[in-house]
Amino acid sequence: MRQRRHNRRILLGTAVLTISALAVTGCGGSSEEPEAQQDAAAAFEGRGPINYVSSRDASGAAQDTIDKWNAEHPDEQVTFIELPDSADQQRQQLVQNAQIESDTFSVLNLDVVWTSEFAANRWILPLPEDALPTDSMVPAAVETATYRDTLYGAPYYTDGALLYYRTDLLQAAGIEAPPTTWEEMTAACEKVLALPEAEGMSCYAGQFDKNEALTVNFTEAVGSAGGQLFDDDGAPTVDTPEALAGLSQLTEAFNDGLVPSDAITYLEEQGRRAFQEGDLVFLRNWPFVYSSLTATDGSSAVVDKFGMSSVPGIGDNPGVSTLGGRNLAVSPFTENKATALEFIQFFTSEEESKARLDKSSRAPVYPSLLEDPAVVENRPFYPTLLESLENAQARPQVVQYGATTTAIQEEAYAALTGEKDPETALADMQAKLEALAAD
Repeated sequence: MRQRRHNRRILLGTAVLTISALAVTGCGGSSEEPEAQQDAAAAFEGRGPINYVSSRDASGAAQDTIDKWNAEHPDEQVTFIELPDSADQQRQQLVQNAQIESDTFSVLNLDVVWTSEFAANRWILPLPEDALPTDSMVPAAVETATYRDTLYGAPYYTDGALLYYRTDLLQAAGIEAPPTTWEEMTAACEKVLALPEAEGMSCYAGQFDKNEALTVNFTEAVGSAGGQLFDDDGAPTVDTPEALAGLSQLTEAFNDGLVPSDAITYLEEQGRRAFQEGDLVFLRNWPFVYSSLTATDGSSAVVDKFGMSSVPGIGDNPGVSTLGGRNLAVSPFTENKATALEFIQFFTSEEESKARLDKSSRAPVYPSLLEDPAVVENRPFYPTLLESLENAQARPQVVQYGATTTAIQEEAYAALTGEKDPETALADMQAKLEALAAD
């Protein structure tokens, strides 16, 4: 077990090495070197109430951890401030709060791709070198919390995309295994949708609204076709045959009706509901939806009727998940920084990560939990998730991430809606990304 875990750590670490050069691509914020970690401890002073700022946690697991902290720290209470479900709107509110140096937000729940931007602009504090047990965490998750070799975030959970599929319908159609390619998935849908019990269903959905989720799905399509958005030197590479194959696969799926037309407005929750209500054969989504899909309160029409596998590849290429997840960071503008640091240490500890598994399907950043037989018994998809993480690719880790993801979303959305053909959309995307890289 120890050797296997060691090998996995090596593999997980390589998932982000190819994009490490991108962390310094683009401009923004101060050009000075960030404060050294050995001096960071001095910045964490002040105790008292703080605010934890995050997107909504439907599971209630995060609130349970906060309640536990509050019970033990009556003079250092934590208040949960909820942000919108949209990642773009979350980032906008976090940026606006930082730009006016407001002390309202104390502990920030950040998408893994925001670290470089927030660190470069000094909107989050570097953490003391020994603040976290990073050696016990998934290396890829730690890398997402690092900027210029300095740790700025505490890995909260990690994420890899999974393909959810209807086991009962595939079996009824005589299909013995889930598809590993888009071609196999298309063929499977033709058989399944011909069944009487599949009347009114659609084949597949991901997340395609003009939002960060579209950047994720587009990145996965390009990666699953053997391409990447940037090369190892940080230069944009979306004008390639591989990128065209990936985007064309998505546009053709819409044009052929494999993806329902209303999926152009889907974020994670809309896709989860469609699959949970029995409207889809296949769904690309994150592990967090597992808890809802397995609910036994009558809210899920797919209990004991679905399975999970890695996302499909395109052509002869293996499926590539986008590396997801969240990190917690401390605002430099909050008054009670010592409390904020101790809270994220408590919140992201292995003990609390394990406790949250009772309610949440969020994947912990500790390999020991992902491989714990007692945990896997209740989360049987964790081995599949580990496979997804081993082949995952990160989104561009650039300082100008907001402008970069906007450019990607605009052009990918234009192709999906038929406003532009894929070739034109990618040419325009390449031009926008090159302009940003040159700034």
